[in-house]
Amino acid sequence: MANVAKNPAGLEIRSPRNADVSQVLDGGAQEFLTSLSREFAPRVSTLLQARQERQRQFDAGVRPDFIEETAWIRQSDWKVAPIPADLVDRRVEITGPVDRKMIINGLNSGANVYMADFEDANSPTWDNCIQGQINLLAAVRGDIEFHGPSGKCYRLGDNPATLMVRPRGWHLIERHLWCDGCPIPAALVDFGLFFFHNARHLLQERGSGPYFYLPKLQSHLEARLWNEVFLFAQDHLDLPRGSIRATVLIETLPAAFEMDEILYELREHSAGLNCGRWDYMFSFIKTFREHPDFVLPDRSQVTMTQPFLRAYTRLVVKTCHRRGIHAMGGMAAQIPIKDDPEANIAAMEKVAADKRREVADGHDGTWVAHPGLVPLAREIFGTLDQGNQIHKLLEVFEATPIDLIEPPRGTRTEAGLRQNVNVALQYVQAWLGGLGCVPLFNLMEDTATAEISRSQLWQWIRHGAKLEDGRVVDAALFRRILAEELAGLRVLNGDERNLTSRREQAARLIDELVTSPTLVDFLTIPAYDLLTRDTYQDEPAPTP
Repeated sequence: MANVAKNPAGLEIRSPRNADVSQVLDGGAQEFLTSLSREFAPRVSTLLQARQERQRQFDAGVRPDFIEETAWIRQSDWKVAPIPADLVDRRVEITGPVDRKMIINGLNSGANVYMADFEDANSPTWDNCIQGQINLLAAVRGDIEFHGPSGKCYRLGDNPATLMVRPRGWHLIERHLWCDGCPIPAALVDFGLFFFHNARHLLQERGSGPYFYLPKLQSHLEARLWNEVFLFAQDHLDLPRGSIRATVLIETLPAAFEMDEILYELREHSAGLNCGRWDYMFSFIKTFREHPDFVLPDRSQVTMTQPFLRAYTRLVVKTCHRRGIHAMGGMAAQIPIKDDPEANIAAMEKVAADKRREVADGHDGTWVAHPGLVPLAREIFGTLDQGNQIHKLLEVFEATPIDLIEPPRGTRTEAGLRQNVNVALQYVQAWLGGLGCVPLFNLMEDTATAEISRSQLWQWIRHGAKLEDGRVVDAALFRRILAEELAGLRVLNGDERNLTSRREQAARLIDELVTSPTLVDFLTIPAYDLLTRDTYQDEPAPTP
């Protein structure tokens, strides 16, 4: 039964009854969220409309380019604010969802930073989001514990990693929290609750600060909005300007043309840029969705050695170092393969080669998805004796618009087609069951990699791409392979009722997304409707 309540500040909570909600949705937090929503939600809507207009231009043949009106920002000599002490050394960062055990293991992993993720690694059920805030509140105060089913107790060690938090992107809403008749942007909910409850404690008791990762930005105007949110929040709690620091993930193609501008907008609050390369591939497909000359080969062939990705990652380094701040490398999604030593050696060598490339290019740190990769990443990035290499300038490197959009070369195979179908199917099935981070084929898959899979399937069908054996990828071929992969999962995973229902839901959703005449912007938008249908009430009940 949904709980629909309206508090004096005008915030409607349309959610299941949950005793834990009061821990993070007390009166002060509700008032803060209401203020954030009233101040910034209309601006979010305007920026999302601007995204749509820009995409229409790309569909019509306009190519991304550097902005003429902001050339003065790119040409001027300026720096972001000095780096806080606990963010100087970010050589190894680990990411993961906001469940209690993962937060403890991430903070204890030996990495410099743990990024607690409300976005791509989190299935945003109401319970996951609320429990995640409760878990972080305990983690910030050092008293978080988790008791496993075997009786083992997990606690924080003596030297935990620095905590960063990634809220959901601007494009998502939190359906269970409404203000003035509209759902609140999920980004404001995730940011607002963490900041309200933890910012002062982090600054005054931990010698740290409220640190964030900002996902899916597509323009410097979206960064400007975040900066104004930060100023508003700091003023609301009477905290110094610049207390907040944020790293922006450059994971959309349009944002790659506005790196200097994004840093400039956030210069008082900037902690640098990160190469969100999986979402970047998805954005490449989405940006050029109507153009057959940008059809990608198999996902496995779109490696970081492809020219458009090399240009993008090196431009991140050049831009950040010129402005005196970190350029963070990309994710190593591999996980240790315990039952096959030979395969594990090969996988770890892939990781090592990728990380050696990042160090050579000038990155100041890197991401891993599994604690087992922390020692390897630390060994490779341990050569940075100052904790970073911001001093390394790529003065002779230039990236032209053509460099940044050069289509990757390779082949399309049935194996690649099947992997896309299988990954999308298994991931969406898990996501609908409340899991946002899923090990598949010895890789830790999250929403970003599922987005690549389903958008690539759409792209191949949309443009009649040919496999290397000459067959054209069409809806009939896709549906035959979907049925075969679905049958294989039934054999592998069984037919338990709830699992079967989610699997069928996932298959229907993927079919709709892949065969749609237009590419849906984010799979999480229609999937969120399915995820929340049992915990959300459309119409407010009378307030008692």
